[in-house]
Amino acid sequence: MTLPSLIYALFLLSVVGVFWTLESLQARLWLMVVASLIFYASLQVQYLLLMVVLLIVTFLMGNAIAAPLDWRIPNPRWQLAERGWNQRRTRLLWLGIAINVALLLGFKYAEGLFRWLGLDLGTATPDDTLNRIIMPLGLSFFVFECIAYLVDVYRGSPAALNFSDFAAYKLYFPKLISGPITRFHPFIDQIEQQKPPGLNTAVEGLWLIAYGATKKLLIADHIAILVNLSFDNLERAGSADIWLATFAYGLQLYIDFSAYVNIARGSALLMGITLPQNFDAPYFTTSLADFWRRWHMTLGDWLRNYLYFPLGGSRQGLGRTCLNLMLVMVIAGIWHGNNWGFLIWGAMHGAGLVVHRLTQSWSKASPPVKAFWGTLPGTGLGWLLTQGLVFFSWLFFRLPEPQRYNLALQRLWGTPADAQFSQLVYLESLGFTFTQLLLILWGVLGLMAAAYVVKRGLKLELSWPVKLLLVPLFSLLAWLLAPAETLPYIYFDF
Repeated sequence: MTLPSLIYALFLLSVVGVFWTLESLQARLWLMVVASLIFYASLQVQYLLLMVVLLIVTFLMGNAIAAPLDWRIPNPRWQLAERGWNQRRTRLLWLGIAINVALLLGFKYAEGLFRWLGLDLGTATPDDTLNRIIMPLGLSFFVFECIAYLVDVYRGSPAALNFSDFAAYKLYFPKLISGPITRFHPFIDQIEQQKPPGLNTAVEGLWLIAYGATKKLLIADHIAILVNLSFDNLERAGSADIWLATFAYGLQLYIDFSAYVNIARGSALLMGITLPQNFDAPYFTTSLADFWRRWHMTLGDWLRNYLYFPLGGSRQGLGRTCLNLMLVMVIAGIWHGNNWGFLIWGAMHGAGLVVHRLTQSWSKASPPVKAFWGTLPGTGLGWLLTQGLVFFSWLFFRLPEPQRYNLALQRLWGTPADAQFSQLVYLESLGFTFTQLLLILWGVLGLMAAAYVVKRGLKLELSWPVKLLLVPLFSLLAWLLAPAETLPYIYFDF
């Protein structure tokens, strides 16, 4: 059951229809749990029990961490009892974090461990059967939410009173596989205060689903054909071809992931639940810090709250701030996979954030420098530097194996393409020339820029009647013009 598909549409409509016929809160919660289990089983039934066990362990540990100190202890022993209580809570927190992290790293790095032991289990490409079997879908996002929940409870937030509350939150099918990452209390508060969505909300949900389906099937999956053909034929590609493929991959990744989030948020709205946004025009930011505030926003929020701030944030001087930024981004790179390319990608973003922080410090001490960044040339330069680093770093993200990114780097400058590359990849497979494909990709970026200007600059939004009219049109376009094979979402690999 993939998003989007006819089966998913029928599944969603069935769940939504039954959901609003139930009056009991507990009945609605258990419907969400059962529907989510069915959804996950349709994708990867072999790991369903694992996810349920991790869910139960996290729920029990959260309740244990939140268990109050016995107030009947005599006063002379109060301080000793309180110290023991705090130590027990801390140990439980670290145990819960360790279980989640060990499980995540165990699956992510199992292939590397097997290879280190000399066991040849196949290729390490993202699409091979081994990877799909080893890595449970949604485990990364599942673990992130579990850790956030345990830390929040340790910091004083109330633990889940009922298992049904926690299970509905953790397993909720629209966000289960690729987020957005949510916190327990804002999510469950919406469930407890639910009322059927109004016409405007229902139309917004349908619009987000249709819009996401169009982005995925009509744009991202077609760009993926160019990206896959180019990177699968690196030995024949010229420098210009590799640059074009890298640019295309940056667009594909954003459109693909944001399309999933659109469908997830739209599905949730039909059940009266608002999931957080995950993207806010990140390719139009003029600093790397702003990019990470608007790219994969819930992951950025998680990294700040549960890594950057506990490490000290920016409270311990400029040097420690730069070290913390680098550590957080390197960890983010390691989280994405067990190849050197992900580490390089994280280190590049960490170095970029460090340079940005140092530039900020310099600008505060130098009014002319600060004034320059506010001018049109300064804004343009900031955009070029930021997006140049972002798009170049995608090369290591798409080709994380050293032999692959080394080959791409060797051919990145002054290398002509094989005589047959353009004919086979561009003309025969895609039906366009190199120049035409470049213009199409810039056209896609131009449409994104136009939407950004209309929404952020002119403060204009489509009205619900217009969206309602566009829903069948967009759905039809996505269905008729989709590639022959719907590709899995890129972030399903993480």
